[in-house]
Amino acid sequence: MRLPRRPRLLVPVAITLVAIVIFFFVFAGIFTDWLWFDSVGYTTVFSTMLVTQLLLFVFGALLMGGIVGGNILIAFRSRPLFGIGMFGGSAQGADRYRAALDPHRKMIFIVGLAVLGLFTGSSTAGQWKTWLLFINGTPFDKVDPLFKMDVSFFMFTYPFIRMVLNFLFTAVIISIIAAAIVHYLYGGFRLNSPGLHATRAARVHLSVLVGLFVLLKAVAYWVDRYGLVFSDRGKVFGASYTDVNAVLPAKSILAIIALICAVLFFAGVIRPGGMLPGVGLGLLVLSAVLVGGVYPVLVEQFQVKPNQQSKERQFIDSNIRATRDAYGVASTEVTPYSAKTQGSQQEIASEASTIPGVRLLDPTVLPATYEQLQQIKGYYQFPESLDVDRYTIDGVSRDTVVAVREIGRPPDRNWINDHLVYTHGFGFVASPGSKTDPQGNPDFLVKDIPPTNGLGSFEPRIYFGEHSPDYSIVGGGKNIELDYPEQSGNGQGSGQVNTTYRGKGGVPIGNFFTRMLYAAKYGETNMLLSSSINDQSRILYNRDPRSRVQQVAPFLTLDGDPYPAIVNNRVQWIIDGYTMSEDYPYSQRRSFGDMTRDTSTDRFLTPQQPRDQINYIRNSVKATVDAYDGTVTLYSWDDNDPLLRTWEKAFGGVIQPKSKIPPQLMDHLRYPEDLFKVQRDVLGQYHVTNPDAFYGGQDFWKVPEDPASSKTKQPPYYVTMRMPNETDPKFSLTTTMVPNNRDNLAAFMSVDATGGADTKIRILQLPSETTIRGPKQAQNAFDTKAASVLNDLRIGGTTETLNGNLLTLPFGGGLLYVQPVYVQPKVQNSARYPTLFRVLVMFGNDVGVGNTLKDALDQVFGQSAQTPSNPTTPGEPQTSVVTTDLATAYNNAQKAYDDGQKAIKSGDFAAYGEAQKRLADALKQLQSALDKQNAATPAASPSASPSATTTPNPASVSATPTPSASPAPSS
Repeated sequence: MRLPRRPRLLVPVAITLVAIVIFFFVFAGIFTDWLWFDSVGYTTVFSTMLVTQLLLFVFGALLMGGIVGGNILIAFRSRPLFGIGMFGGSAQGADRYRAALDPHRKMIFIVGLAVLGLFTGSSTAGQWKTWLLFINGTPFDKVDPLFKMDVSFFMFTYPFIRMVLNFLFTAVIISIIAAAIVHYLYGGFRLNSPGLHATRAARVHLSVLVGLFVLLKAVAYWVDRYGLVFSDRGKVFGASYTDVNAVLPAKSILAIIALICAVLFFAGVIRPGGMLPGVGLGLLVLSAVLVGGVYPVLVEQFQVKPNQQSKERQFIDSNIRATRDAYGVASTEVTPYSAKTQGSQQEIASEASTIPGVRLLDPTVLPATYEQLQQIKGYYQFPESLDVDRYTIDGVSRDTVVAVREIGRPPDRNWINDHLVYTHGFGFVASPGSKTDPQGNPDFLVKDIPPTNGLGSFEPRIYFGEHSPDYSIVGGGKNIELDYPEQSGNGQGSGQVNTTYRGKGGVPIGNFFTRMLYAAKYGETNMLLSSSINDQSRILYNRDPRSRVQQVAPFLTLDGDPYPAIVNNRVQWIIDGYTMSEDYPYSQRRSFGDMTRDTSTDRFLTPQQPRDQINYIRNSVKATVDAYDGTVTLYSWDDNDPLLRTWEKAFGGVIQPKSKIPPQLMDHLRYPEDLFKVQRDVLGQYHVTNPDAFYGGQDFWKVPEDPASSKTKQPPYYVTMRMPNETDPKFSLTTTMVPNNRDNLAAFMSVDATGGADTKIRILQLPSETTIRGPKQAQNAFDTKAASVLNDLRIGGTTETLNGNLLTLPFGGGLLYVQPVYVQPKVQNSARYPTLFRVLVMFGNDVGVGNTLKDALDQVFGQSAQTPSNPTTPGEPQTSVVTTDLATAYNNAQKAYDDGQKAIKSGDFAAYGEAQKRLADALKQLQSALDKQNAATPAASPSASPSATTTPNPASVSATPTPSASPAPSS
């Protein structure tokens, strides 16, 4: 029954409408992407990627369709001119299938090739990086130890050859299957009881196809020889003794045999029968099993394993050299370090210049403190982990804990508030890492709204940040955007100060067509209906600094921790970019995600790095994102990286030269954390450069577990410190290493993190017979020896302690552990936050607990004896006069201390802080009174015991710990 004309027309109309809608959404996605790239000035990246992928898609689809479709047509046109039962007998299954499919063969042919082309083109387009690397490859000017070929062949050419071979193998296999099906359906061959009956055309066609497959196999065997530099058969990654002496000749022999077999298959075109192809196929299978499989196994089992150390020595050496070069650790300097365990006050004096720079504020503990003291309003937020940078304060470079105040969730959620009003954060917050106020809070350099100018004036608005909304519509000149909260003079909240965006960031959406495209992109009709959007409006999206850089530099892998800095009066996000590969010959492959994973990535929202296997990495690019207008700038950092130079050829003009980096930006560039994590993981083994020692593995190290979790690795720390034999402290990135299966310290590792010319990694290697405590053991010592002091901080169960980052520093010829201890109310509520209460230090086996780092060091190293100025006559008794001033000062100190204890028990931190101020004043009075007494009282003879003549220093008197920087008095 035929449908009426009108219903028959509805079907194509409906299909057309659906196609138009799909096309519109696809077009909206592509065109808005182009608008975004145009807004940041990187349309060349978009066009290069789009054109390359489009050409590869078309080429791959047409080539696959041509090969497979051509073979289908050959099979169809060479079909026998007979009907059903060409060989006699009744109709068979193939005849029934042909009868059912033949009327629709054109549609099946076209749809099948279209689907095949779609999948093949998509797969080919996904290989755009391989293609660009191949056509733009830059020589490394280094050769591999086996084939003596430039490393660029293995990095750029070999992957492309493998891609082409895989494509051709796929095309030939699909062609064989498709041709066989067509020949079967149209009588080219039949499976009858006596055997296989085939026409000459079918036999010739399939013989040629199988011969092409075997010929490709011969090429693949030959190319596989070069892949031996990526073998994991031996003790280490790269070609082993068995690979070089068994597999390599086997691959060459198999290539020749496969070539002979291909000729035998081609001979089947001339000589009828299946003998020659059968002989060829049997020879190929037998040789693959015996030559390619059994022979290497026999060599490995009977030659290598009994003498593996001597047989693999040269290949282990090649692996060590390649790995150290590929991971950028070839210049690592390893220095034996005795790490003495006893120190003196004189050694403290020699290290005095480093004491003020030691960072005590832990950026992973302080977010709650920043939030409580600097959040200002509930719709602002700080990251879950702060950042460490360096700023010049009073003429000295200091570690500084920094963060930006970003916009969070509006108090009243609706489309206007989410996307038109609450559009940006406001302010930059910074505090010196080694300094707190009397209450143990950060001593902020930059704070409040509007921000103070402790680091100079700057644009405080944060339109582009790690926690910005997915999109905001700004500008328009209507001043509806919340700028910052305003407090009226009478103490009552008067609302907010509004603004309108005046930057160049974002995409203009003034015309209706653009608004319609973005309405389709986000599925939001309000963009078309809102009267707040006009011809001056702009839409901001892709606002996370990391995602913006990734969009304009898709060839880079980015560090997981962007950090903000004030550069030329603007807040700039700084992101490190890496060029990576898994194709460096002989270099050990490892998972990038596993190497960079530690407690900092597990506990916080730091993006997990991909688990891709890599064996080459360079910090080749420094990128910045302007927090106000979103400008993305890429600077070349490693001009000697051939991989970067290759990408620069592919995307010309995208990366600016290193000489263009502004001086103020250079002051804030630092050695990237993820690169250092990768390098320390590699150096755990590859600090050993002797092949025999490497084979034994007795001196291998590992990254210690973080004492805070005892599960994952301890993160590296940025801290200003001085390495032995250096004159000045430097902003450094540091880590410790412990032996495999042990917890004592094996090495201390650091690198100058200032971005200077001397960025080689330095390792202080401890003697293997010395049992210097590792981080976990140091934490246990702190928990044990400082237990009584720390327990007093948990008064009545109302407060709890938090351990800060456990820093390890070269100090006084040994290694010093430093750990801040924080206190916060135990009862969970929205207002609690940690404050710095105590500093723990350990040198050797000695532990000190102080209100300041200096106090703790004095406990460990001892205090300077006060030299008597008026010796008494021998035998004359020493007298002590307790003056009224001394008694008064002591009573005041005792009362202030008692008041502070009462305040903390009741949870009144304001009263507690006031008591600590009075305690500090009283202790100064007490010290002054003691000094006057010592000056007026005859001292003991020089031969007397120092303990009998030295006046106690109030700063070192033991007492129950308090939050202030001054301890309680002692009688």
